[in-house]
Amino acid sequence: MPRAIQIAAYGGPEQMQLVDVSVGEPGPGEIRIRHHACGLNFIDVYQRTGLYANPLPLNLGMEGAGVVEAVGEGVTHLKVGDRAAYASNPPGSYSEVRVMPAKTVCRLPDAISFETGAAMMLKGLTAQYLLKRTRPVEGLEPGDFILFHAAAGGVGLIACQWAKALGLRLIGTAGSAAKCQLALDHGADVMIDYSKEDFAARVKEITGGKGVKVVYDSVGKDTWDKSLECLRPFGLMASFGNASGPVAPFAPGILGNKGSLYVTRQTLFTHIATRERCQAMADDLFAVVESGQVKIRIDQRYPLADVAQAHRDLESRKTTGCTILLP
Repeated sequence: MPRAIQIAAYGGPEQMQLVDVSVGEPGPGEIRIRHHACGLNFIDVYQRTGLYANPLPLNLGMEGAGVVEAVGEGVTHLKVGDRAAYASNPPGSYSEVRVMPAKTVCRLPDAISFETGAAMMLKGLTAQYLLKRTRPVEGLEPGDFILFHAAAGGVGLIACQWAKALGLRLIGTAGSAAKCQLALDHGADVMIDYSKEDFAARVKEITGGKGVKVVYDSVGKDTWDKSLECLRPFGLMASFGNASGPVAPFAPGILGNKGSLYVTRQTLFTHIATRERCQAMADDLFAVVESGQVKIRIDQRYPLADVAQAHRDLESRKTTGCTILLP
């Protein structure tokens, strides 16, 4: 029988168990896919701990790449034998084989490997909607400064390269000199080591006191307050994760006091809710990767059975770039 990583209760990495699962035929609108590689993301941690609650028992994982084995009724954009990749609800990519909804599964170009496909879909589509669709009210133009937290992570390194390709000047933050250098090597304009510097003060210094038009923040609680200080009037605070914990409740009045700021909480799955939108975003991602403007850096590979160690390394900030699991 095929195997998958499953939790029966919320908690730490030890809750994840490699179990045998029964995988049947796809129903209408579904496919069956055999994975060659699976992606690791912080959303997997949120689901494992229960911060993002799902019915239990739960098969984890939101991102993968492999070969389509069977196609259900009504699926026309995929066929048996296609190379494919996805970022998708419901969870379940930490597996050898799964049946899943087809609408967010995209045919993977031959020039892109399974490992790259598994590493880039969730993170790359996230970078796409942030830089292309989550923009401040005054827009973004070449030469504009933006602030991107966790710039040496999976989403961050893609965003560094894509921002450079768009002519944006990305100011990034990271927690060590080595991570800062990694982001600089991938196109960040300036990096701030938040373990040694006050990033809000440095942003004001870098921008000549003006601040940035937008902050992209997947860290959450630890960076929220100072991120608001980095914004120019009418700037946008774009939250898309909670790596340090959820943002505490705040009074909307502070947004007025700090310059009539905008705040948004984004999630990828709103952006890829339709087949057409998902495919358009994926096509944009595939094009920028195939052009060489964005390179997908895979720094960690783990056997599927070692997923607990992968989660520990991710949560302790030991990882850089993308991480994949190999069934």
